[in-house]
Amino acid sequence: MAKKKEEKISRNEQQLLNGLAIIKEHRLFGHLSISTNIVPKSQLGRNIPAKVYSSGHVYLNKDCDRTPKEWAYIIAHCMLHLCFGHFDADRMPGYFQQINEKKQVWVNNYDPVLWNMACDIYITRFLADIKFGATDIATEKLSEFGTASTELKIYEKLADAHINGNTNCFGTAGDYPDMAGTEKPLTYGSGKNEYITRFAYVLAESVRSVIDSAGAQNGNTSKRKTTMDKAAEWFVNHYPLLGGIAMGFKLVEVSPVNPNSEIEVAAVDVVKGEIYVNPAAGLTLEEWKFVIAHEYLHAGLQHHARRNGRDHYLWNVACDFVINGWLNEMQIGVMPQKGLLYDQELKNLSAEEIYDRLIENIRRNLKYVTFRGYGRGDIIDNGWEKFGNGGTSLDDFCKSALRNGLEYHTATGRGYIPAGLIEEIKALSMPPVPWDVELAKWFDMWFAPVEKHRTYARPSRRQSSTPDIPRPNWVKPEIPEYSRTYAVIIDTSGSMTPTLIGKALGAAASYSVAKDVPLVRVVFCDAAAYDIGYVAPEDIAGRVMVKGRGGTVLQPAVDLIENAKDFPKDGPILIITDAGIESDLKVRREHAFLIPEGRRLPFRPRGKVFYFK
Repeated sequence: MAKKKEEKISRNEQQLLNGLAIIKEHRLFGHLSISTNIVPKSQLGRNIPAKVYSSGHVYLNKDCDRTPKEWAYIIAHCMLHLCFGHFDADRMPGYFQQINEKKQVWVNNYDPVLWNMACDIYITRFLADIKFGATDIATEKLSEFGTASTELKIYEKLADAHINGNTNCFGTAGDYPDMAGTEKPLTYGSGKNEYITRFAYVLAESVRSVIDSAGAQNGNTSKRKTTMDKAAEWFVNHYPLLGGIAMGFKLVEVSPVNPNSEIEVAAVDVVKGEIYVNPAAGLTLEEWKFVIAHEYLHAGLQHHARRNGRDHYLWNVACDFVINGWLNEMQIGVMPQKGLLYDQELKNLSAEEIYDRLIENIRRNLKYVTFRGYGRGDIIDNGWEKFGNGGTSLDDFCKSALRNGLEYHTATGRGYIPAGLIEEIKALSMPPVPWDVELAKWFDMWFAPVEKHRTYARPSRRQSSTPDIPRPNWVKPEIPEYSRTYAVIIDTSGSMTPTLIGKALGAAASYSVAKDVPLVRVVFCDAAAYDIGYVAPEDIAGRVMVKGRGGTVLQPAVDLIENAKDFPKDGPILIITDAGIESDLKVRREHAFLIPEGRRLPFRPRGKVFYFK
């Protein structure tokens, strides 16, 4: 009897098999041990490439036309639904309702299609962060939906915006949900989701293998590990919160011939991706864990990028106090005595708040000793540059490493993390609020929208076509000119360039018009005050001639406004300056400052400060 001819593999199925091969060879996804099943289109649907089931199986449609790279992206996406616990009851928007002592009922009070979309957005952002998969419309739309830090927050954002989950472009099943089984959420009793646990372990192993490979390429395989090397390796193997940061930074031992030898214990150069350690410091392994974690957090939290014109050394000291307080709470290693800045009274304060305290007595506080030594900050501040050879900015690398490290750390229950540190890490994921948006919020606080009303005193223009039908017109209420107003004090000293003045005045004028502010009190000031009086907002930026251009003393302008009888007692003041002003300026009214980015005021401001570029 003749042998049965072997069934020929179609082109589409071969593309799928090639995609699976990419996954199996991948350092991370190839070790997840998640079941993949190749099925015909009749089982999933003609236009559904893949689905993942709460049972732990991923089904792949062999009749779909996708490239191998696209298949690898789809498979990884489905795997991550399981690894991130998207089918778990304790992570979903629904809840269990206790019926009696023995019975609980799952209350499905959420939109499962929208939940699927929220999970898809979260995974798409993760895959974009690790630069895995092809770029498509989904990654391009992340800026619109992908700023929330968790799946639940993304879900809430989508629900508030009334997004239709059936238009999901982030999933792997076209217009259909790619998660099956959400109506029966998973519970584990006293156990844990093994997919999450396995994923955290595999991630740590992949990071370690990257470092080992890099060491082998540099010919360091035979190098004996020092105490500092062992401390750094501990973070990669056992502490996922900082393991990703550890992967990107190299430990460099300082020596007498090294230009960085003036380092008593340690310092970090973020741009070079190097942490300098002094083996002569004589620290134990546990003390080195503390010190190296300290430098990792300086880099990961972008402390030198957040300085914004503050004194470099005092800002470094403020950040040291915050970091050391967190590490003490987290019980990472042992606090060394040399270079340690720690004060229990500063607990729960931000670096910005501590800095404001330090500048109150600059002479005394310049005597602090950091891990780098007396009078020297351990943050070697050279600004942000590109990192590595892949074109990824160090900014993006640190954000991604800390954010993902927090997620894996939390999922595996590796230890306590202070709430302040969690908030800062999550804040890194959020795009900064533009200065003009912040200024708009300040205007919203003072000038509520003017509501229109209908009146027959002013007929609608449509009435002319039908004179026998009376139609009222929408009109704004009559508002006294000086009831909705504020004062603008503009520093016109020689240090204020026309460009700076133009940007600031343009912003003030546009928001005044938008908020129905009829008149603005304008005062120019250098060494003396020049009262322009009340000006229409549209005239501020274009037709007012700037006077002054001498020295910089703003107190006369503030006194003029506060003592003016024709200015409302509760009217706020917006002060536009380059911050090169007197250090004892006193403003008793509600006020705000608008200053160029990178500058800082010579005193601790009571009002809001907006930084414009």
